[in-house]
Amino acid sequence: MAACEVCGNDYRLSFEVHAAGAVHVFDSFECAIHRLAPICETCGCKVVGHGVEADGVFYCSAHCARRGEQASAAELVDHAGQAPGD
Repeated sequence: MAACEVCGNDYRLSFEVHAAGAVHVFDSFECAIHRLAPICETCGCKVVGHGVEADGVFYCSAHCARRGEQASAAELVDHAGQAPGD
């Protein structure tokens, strides 16, 4: 068993996440998201899905990236809900 680095729960089904050269131990995906997910620069939500990145800054969507006024974000487009090839 290993203790979760977020909540401290010592859980027999804890798991490790290897990211950016570090090893993290969590008892749930919720704790892993809390610790590792980037935060949208515009709205502040955790970027759990694909999100977008412009000039090294993370956003939850192209909409938020454009609102964030990143010069490189002007051409970003969200494709959620579109059929492939649309």
